[in-house]
Amino acid sequence: MSYYGNGGGYGGGGGGYGGGGGGGGGYGGGGGYGGGGGWGGGDRMSSLGGGLRQIDWATQKTAVFEKNFYVEDKRVTARSDRDIEDFRRLKEIRVQGRGVPRPITSFDEVGFPEYLMTSIRAQGFADPTPIQCQAWPMALSGRDVVAIAQTGSGKTISFALPAMLHINAQPLLSPGDGPIALVLAPTRELAVQIQQECTKFGSNSRIRNTAIYGGAPKGPQIRDLQRGVEIVIATPGRLIDMLESQKTNLRRVTYLVLDEADRMLDMGFEPQIRKIIGQIRPDRQTLMFSATWPKDVQKLASDFLKDMIQVNIGSMELTANHNIKQIVEVCSDFEKRNKLIKHLDQISAENAKVLIFVGTKRVADDITKYLRQDGWPALAIHGDKEQRERDWVLGEFKAGRSPILIATDVASRGLGTFLLTVASAPTTCRDALGNKQSVSRAVWTVVRPVPLAPLVHWYDDEVP
Repeated sequence: MSYYGNGGGYGGGGGGYGGGGGGGGGYGGGGGYGGGGGWGGGDRMSSLGGGLRQIDWATQKTAVFEKNFYVEDKRVTARSDRDIEDFRRLKEIRVQGRGVPRPITSFDEVGFPEYLMTSIRAQGFADPTPIQCQAWPMALSGRDVVAIAQTGSGKTISFALPAMLHINAQPLLSPGDGPIALVLAPTRELAVQIQQECTKFGSNSRIRNTAIYGGAPKGPQIRDLQRGVEIVIATPGRLIDMLESQKTNLRRVTYLVLDEADRMLDMGFEPQIRKIIGQIRPDRQTLMFSATWPKDVQKLASDFLKDMIQVNIGSMELTANHNIKQIVEVCSDFEKRNKLIKHLDQISAENAKVLIFVGTKRVADDITKYLRQDGWPALAIHGDKEQRERDWVLGEFKAGRSPILIATDVASRGLGTFLLTVASAPTTCRDALGNKQSVSRAVWTVVRPVPLAPLVHWYDDEVP
């Protein structure tokens, strides 16, 4: 468990405990990319949640709760409609829905309490990102929100900071209560990343959090839940396990976030998401974040979000990031490894990290062995690795001690690398673009050639 510091607030509880665990898994047996279920678990995936008792909320007595905390700053109110339109056009912000709040343009226009502003200032940010400019007023107004934005756009604190205000306005947790805010994420890696961001930006609010994901020992996670936490960040599979074993409940949840909703559906989590939402009171506030807006995500939103308002940053489709220059080379299969070595020579001269995405665990191990035999400091990460080894590999990569990482999708979120290399053809263009954007600071990408397949390089001028 983590907790957000020791400062003031609107009244959240105190304390904090040590959390832990990793998130193993794999492609089958209910494992997944990073824990909590995923690609392939067969009958086990479909049966998850079968032991949950369906709640008839119409017969349940629930307490009234507050969810609208937004007071529009007078500077925002004073702007003309033309000014608002020009700002949204400049930031590529598009909105839909009834009564969408106006965007803010600076941190001091949001109206965050000082304990949150202190944490924001500590991070050294000059201005909010486009998604934050629009999503904060929407979320703080208590509305159900759909936000479509690329990974790396600042979406985590778009929902995390409003969650803290929401929590601190609710009654304190009593023994046996579950969380007030629930964040569902597709992978262990993303769940941990969200927890880290929440802790970093909430260092003064005394709100406890924990991350619940598969592949890790259940003991520490159960202890966190039983001691009481205001925020739970969870992968669907492990959360359902905890609910079925009655280690926690969702009766106090009034703030629900579905992060990377499109990826959770791609990984087959829709039945589990629906079962989890059925355990939450229907008058909750729900926020859905997604990189794309396919029909299955639209259907999920229409089923569970009420009178929703939507913000889209950039294109509605998953497209190439325009900050990244892409160069395509066409080559035959036998040329691939020589070209890879050539580009590694060039990249290593810049003292930068390289992330090589591949399609299968076998290919990841093969390329790692090939590179290490040639003297390259390469390590691999995929679902067959023990979680302890995966954590160690990521630590070596982030510290720069092993600057070449070969990975399946298990590592496609939150690494903040300078360079990206895809050495195996992705299944679809969407997969390739998703991996590239999720890394956020990609410079190179190499696609492993199938006959006459392209060799692609992505350059990014962004300063990390």
